[in-house]
Amino acid sequence: MPATAALPASTVTIVVAIARNGVIGSDGGLPWRLPGDLPRLKALTMGHVLVMGRLTYDSIGRPLPGRTTVVVTRQSHWRPPSGHGAAAVVVVGSVEQALWQAAQVDRQIFVLGGAQIYAATLTRADALEVTWVEAEPEGDTYFPQMSWDDWVEVSREPHQGWSAARYERAQKKIGENL
Repeated sequence: MPATAALPASTVTIVVAIARNGVIGSDGGLPWRLPGDLPRLKALTMGHVLVMGRLTYDSIGRPLPGRTTVVVTRQSHWRPPSGHGAAAVVVVGSVEQALWQAAQVDRQIFVLGGAQIYAATLTRADALEVTWVEAEPEGDTYFPQMSWDDWVEVSREPHQGWSAARYERAQKKIGENL
């Protein structure tokens, strides 16, 4: 990535499942099973590029078919296990590099976590695709604190035990304090 390179025009969407208590993970995985949410994830991200941290990649265990995967890790020697399309995984050392690499592949970038990657991309995100889990499981990973005032809910689909909502960044009006 060139030191002065601007990020090509792209849309960054964070995709996350959040329990009522803010939990997004437990012991390197999800503390719930929502089979109906998996087709939604596939429909949202198919044919696009995914950015995720190494631990999130490890929890999935392989690249998701039909999508380019960019993995962020501080472990310069880390590579995904061979097989299952792992040769197509791009490994980078920073979120900035990940977004730049992702934007070279596609204008639609989907961020799949984990918590550190979400925290680093919240200010860059244009949209949030949130699965609200109607439970309060124990966990060790939480979605970062953020101001929901910066976001407008544009759609919501209720399901049994969960709901899917889309948020877009609120636009400031001319003259409004930034």
